Amino acid sequence: MFPPINKEEFLNLSNLEKIGWAYDSQDMNREAVARVMTVQKNSYRISDGNIEYLAHLSGKFLNQVTDSLNFPAVGDWVDVHKLQDEQKAVVNRVLPRKSQFVRQAAGTKVEAQMVAANMDIVLIVSSLNHDLNERRMERYLLSAYESGATPVIVLTKKDECAADEVADVMARVEEVAIGVPVVAISNVTCDGIDDLMAHLPAGQTAVLLGSSGVGKSTLVNTLLDRAVQETKDIRAADSKGRHTTTHRELFVLPNGALLIDTPGMRELQLWEGESSMDSAFSDVETFERECKFNDCRHDTEPGCRVREALENGELSEERFQSYRKLQRELAFERRKQDQRAYLEEKNRWKKLKKQRQDHDHFLKKRR
Repeated sequence: MFPPINKEEFLNLSNLEKIGWAYDSQDMNREAVARVMTVQKNSYRISDGNIEYLAHLSGKFLNQVTDSLNFPAVGDWVDVHKLQDEQKAVVNRVLPRKSQFVRQAAGTKVEAQMVAANMDIVLIVSSLNHDLNERRMERYLLSAYESGATPVIVLTKKDECAADEVADVMARVEEVAIGVPVVAISNVTCDGIDDLMAHLPAGQTAVLLGSSGVGKSTLVNTLLDRAVQETKDIRAADSKGRHTTTHRELFVLPNGALLIDTPGMRELQLWEGESSMDSAFSDVETFERECKFNDCRHDTEPGCRVREALENGELSEERFQSYRKLQRELAFERRKQDQRAYLEEKNRWKKLKKQRQDHDHFLKKRR
């Protein structure tokens, strides 16, 4: 199943390189660096490639952090003070990230939630049954491009479908995931696993994303060749899954690649993505650029290339409406975030003003 790993080359790697280290900094003290393997509430399990530590955040870190995105996430590299005798560590800072997958936190509060950091590949997992949803996949693709990592789509439960069904679903997916590799696999027969492993080279970090019940935990067990994640059957009536993974965790695969498993998402609320619309919807934006007028609204304007594409079948109405919906959603999120930033700044100045008034009042009383 796995490409053979060169044992001599692996032994020559430093401990950090064995868990994905790829920084160029020569002046960094590597003895004080570790990677976040698991996050559970306020507890962190970190590794330096040799020893695992139970870590907590330093007081200075907690006093200086101003945003939820600045807290350590699975996949992060952190500067730590190790207490080797106790196998504990104190996190002093998070090293700069090369990529990060962020979504709007569930609920009504305007807040970003970090899903994973420093990944090279985003594996968007969906099943080949009737739970597959192209519109949801577009959302994942948009967030994957925005993260800075490379998306790959993994379709599970291949053993439950006929060959012509698999081909039909893959064709549907390829229409919305333009230029993105699509791999169909079976965790039961391991059919397609070799094709998937071709996208997971040694030293690269991938994150698994998708809804509950699509087979992410089972895939982790398959790739590790041992049961490390609990799995449950989906409901046969509607192919809906149940949550089994309750936290995010990074695993080292036998071939030297790294894999972050995440809990299934009921929904993926976008946090950002404006700069990646051209990647996720390259077909739509190409048609837009070919419109006669730069400010074409794709309604009744003459020379509208988008309307032409819709009428002759080059572009589906569902995909175009999804594109517009995501544009509106991103604009709405940006307005909410701007309002939140404005209120936070306003409250900060109110506190500073109050502190100044209290200070002046104190000086007056002393006189």
